[in-house]
Amino acid sequence: MPEILQLLASPAHRYEGRPSAGPAAAPPGEMVGSIEIRAGLGIVGDRYFAKQAHRDAVVTVVAVEGLPGGADLVQTRRNILVRGIAVDDLVGSVLCLDSGDGPVCLRVKRRANPCAWMDATIAPGAFKAMRGRGGIRTVPLNDGILRVGPVSVQIRPGTQHAPA
Repeated sequence: MPEILQLLASPAHRYEGRPSAGPAAAPPGEMVGSIEIRAGLGIVGDRYFAKQAHRDAVVTVVAVEGLPGGADLVQTRRNILVRGIAVDDLVGSVLCLDSGDGPVCLRVKRRANPCAWMDATIAPGAFKAMRGRGGIRTVPLNDGILRVGPVSVQIRPGTQHAPA
């Protein structure tokens, strides 16, 4: 069964400047057991919440199957880590996840391409290894809550809307 393995809602940017200088310290509490998502705005408490420049890509999702061994959200800085969902193949679709509080539907806008920071935070070669497997950038279509644990999944054509 598909599952949500980790959730990250970080109020701070950690990857600024050059990777050789290393990332900024992680703020306490950025790894959470649940997240509140708002339609068109993103994850409450996250660094990209309601930021105009990121409205087209405010919630990121990555599959553990596409990551180098041992990597997780702390290194990749994505928001949702899943197992059992081929997210990299979903561009143009609507991904609906329900972890028990009702479905949260995310319009998949584009791939979340990895950056050179992956070599610094995961291991040399991670940047290249993650090409085409770095996850997706999405826009939430409805308000809702997601929690770590089992999740039911629906994938819809990109023209459909969130549940009423």
